[in-house]
Amino acid sequence: MGNCGEKWREYLIRNFEPMTPETPDRPFYSGTFERTLDAKNRVAVPAAWVSGEDVEFFVVPHPVDGQLMVMPQAELRATEQQIKDSGIAPHEKRMAIRQFLGAAHRVLTDKQGRILIPDTHAASAGISGEIVFVGAGGRFEIWSKDRHSANQPATLEAYKRVTFEIGL
Repeated sequence: MGNCGEKWREYLIRNFEPMTPETPDRPFYSGTFERTLDAKNRVAVPAAWVSGEDVEFFVVPHPVDGQLMVMPQAELRATEQQIKDSGIAPHEKRMAIRQFLGAAHRVLTDKQGRILIPDTHAASAGISGEIVFVGAGGRFEIWSKDRHSANQPATLEAYKRVTFEIGL
């Protein structure tokens, strides 16, 4: 029985990275935070997610769910690589990368830890006034408060199904 445990431990070490949630080039975002977008479309990023002024993010509208995906450059490049590595036809990969990177707007935090959401992105996500930041691992999402609330029942049901499936 003890040998089985040791083999399992060796398997885990060989096949999985340590569960350190954050490295300098790959931050980890978790938690949910409510904020208010100001009249100039600026909003303070949760303090736990920024390390000072001039933190760079890329803001990309989600093509289906109606929120904004916000990610550091490393996550943006990793997503681009996922598209390249997919089994999708080459011409569709090129179109997807063009759309994804073409929609990605670079934003920097200011001295107050705020980012400026591009007007087109705010409009596409229905963002104004009250918003919600949601951590999503290597990226975070910005939702309109109303859209986030409306999406919660489906999100909770999916979460329940997944946790049941994985035995959590």
